[in-house]
Amino acid sequence: MDVIHFTQDASKRLLLSAAAVLCLLAAVINADAAPQYSPWGLDLTAMDVKAKPGDDFDRYASGAWLARTEIPADKPRFTLRAMMDDTIEARLRELMETAAADSRPASLESKVGAFYTAFMDQSRLQKLGKAAIGGQMAAIRAARDHATLTKLMGQSTTDFYGSIYGFYRDVDLKDVSRYAIYVKQTGLGLPDRDYYLESSYAPQKSAYQAYVAKLLSLLGWKNTQGMAAQVVNFETRIAEASWTKVEQRDLDKTYNPASRAELKALAPAFAWDLFLNAADLSTADRVIVQEKSAFPKIAAVYQSTPLPVLQAWQAFTVADNAAFYMSEAFSAARFQFRDHTLLGQPQEAPRWRRALRAVGGGDCAGDDRLDCFGNLGFAVGEIYTARYFPPESKAKMEALVQNVKAAMRARLERLDWMTPATKQQALAKLDTYQIKVGYPDHPRDFAGLKISANDLIGNVRRAAEWEWRFQISRLKGPVDRSEWIMTPQTDDAYNGSLRDIVFPAGILQPPMFDPEADPAINYGAIGSVIGHELTHGFDDQGRKLDAKGELRDWWTEQDAAEFNARAKKLAAQFSAYEPIPGVHINGDLTLGENIADLGGINIALEAYHRSLHGQPAPVIDGFTGDQRVFLGYAQAWRGKARADFVRRQVVSDEHSPRPYRVLGPIRNVDEWYLAFGIQPKDHYYLDPNQRVRIW
Repeated sequence: MDVIHFTQDASKRLLLSAAAVLCLLAAVINADAAPQYSPWGLDLTAMDVKAKPGDDFDRYASGAWLARTEIPADKPRFTLRAMMDDTIEARLRELMETAAADSRPASLESKVGAFYTAFMDQSRLQKLGKAAIGGQMAAIRAARDHATLTKLMGQSTTDFYGSIYGFYRDVDLKDVSRYAIYVKQTGLGLPDRDYYLESSYAPQKSAYQAYVAKLLSLLGWKNTQGMAAQVVNFETRIAEASWTKVEQRDLDKTYNPASRAELKALAPAFAWDLFLNAADLSTADRVIVQEKSAFPKIAAVYQSTPLPVLQAWQAFTVADNAAFYMSEAFSAARFQFRDHTLLGQPQEAPRWRRALRAVGGGDCAGDDRLDCFGNLGFAVGEIYTARYFPPESKAKMEALVQNVKAAMRARLERLDWMTPATKQQALAKLDTYQIKVGYPDHPRDFAGLKISANDLIGNVRRAAEWEWRFQISRLKGPVDRSEWIMTPQTDDAYNGSLRDIVFPAGILQPPMFDPEADPAINYGAIGSVIGHELTHGFDDQGRKLDAKGELRDWWTEQDAAEFNARAKKLAAQFSAYEPIPGVHINGDLTLGENIADLGGINIALEAYHRSLHGQPAPVIDGFTGDQRVFLGYAQAWRGKARADFVRRQVVSDEHSPRPYRVLGPIRNVDEWYLAFGIQPKDHYYLDPNQRVRIW
């Protein structure tokens, strides 16, 4: 396979403009909030050394920083990773403003620049107003029956329309040599079904109804208040029929292959042929249904709902999905509800930052309904990595990854609770994992995609259509294990269905990964993330996939029972945590991520020990090697969030709030007790027989 390195001659490298530097500096609220790293990579000024490590290790590692740092008004949370995002955004702004001046016809840079220009052209968007989505509104108003609206829902992959069912393409989990189309429940405008059904979210539901009425009013809809109430009632009925987030995590329950005939028999109240054909899936004779028992119930809700209500729902959904790209009246209404009401964010991000997100993606924290990877995310990533991720960084990261993978193998080999037969298959699975670093080996082709500097809504629709064409084109060919589903500029990592672990260039920057830092800090920070992603292949759901990536039960009953008992113990620990008064973490929803966090720090610590090759770890500024690993880990997860953000997170996110990603795992790690002298009287002390040991 050819490896394409996106490099650039140093003489052509552009320096950050003064404007970009100012943006980067302004992203940090005040100078005191900025980390001040020691030469070996730890932010000593962040620590609260008066705190006892065993009472609150998060505060010990980062308490001074937490005390002096304010969440920026245009963010729902502020974290170390958010500060890394600020660096990425300053670079992206420079790249996009430079690209906007690119006059080469059809070049990658000119497409990115034209999209950025279109978003920044506020005066044109103001003049357009609701006419920006006039075509969609005309189609909705012209609908004379449910069938016509069903066709529009089928276009949700390439337009702003909403749908009660959604599609995505992925590897077939019981035949990994081919791809499949997965069909899932959708249709809810609030973050989760609990927002409709639990009394504790009544204020948010009421605000949502007002938001529906506001957008319908901006569209010139009749009887906006009455229709808004009926729209929310329609979604409430869908919520009642929908599966919970915990149920949706179960790979066994969500793998339900069905022929087209079986799909129609499952939910006969829905016009599946019209729906699939409108999504350009006319030749799809087999799909995989996820929330099987919910499908007929949701179809019945849809079929029994009067046409005028469905039209109002679809009109609102189009406006909601498009509002980010529309005039001030629409975008401000969207911000007021989705970011301010749901997340507690006081102030909207500046327009240039929103433009970056529209073109090239960004942090998903603000609103997961907006594509986190942007409309031209992979195009932007190709330009970004050419300038900001040199081959030498890639090589150093790949070496660190292999050491962490070796540590994972050693820990699997030593497991005292897994039987030899299962252990052999687990080791075989580990050997099949690909580690992808920085950027894809093969860039996406955008040659035929038309992007205009004066047609923002058209750009979004054409980019969505281009992406969907790419997705369904893969159905005809073999599985491509080199494919990425996360853009290179993303500050994150993932474990995918291709048995791949992906670390984009965005996360591979200081302080998560600093080639010049003390190795203990790198192992605690990025090393624990590598271990985290590795263990996802063996967590409560990942363990259901074998060495080929296929869904089957390859564990003995004894192993499964032992694993489940340990996982249940960890879930109970996390369910007891109360990040804000009256709001508890859902230990079952977050179980996979919590197992991965626990495995990640254990594996990273072992990998660090292996890197010493039998030599004692140096003591630096009074900190031992193990102490530096734990401190590097804790500081990597430092952050604070608004209460409304946390409320949303615990009900809809599989990740625990950040303080508990530090406190929850380490209190189960024996070496932490030894490194910091943790005693039974300390708040987070756990008796050895209560500590969860999995990987």
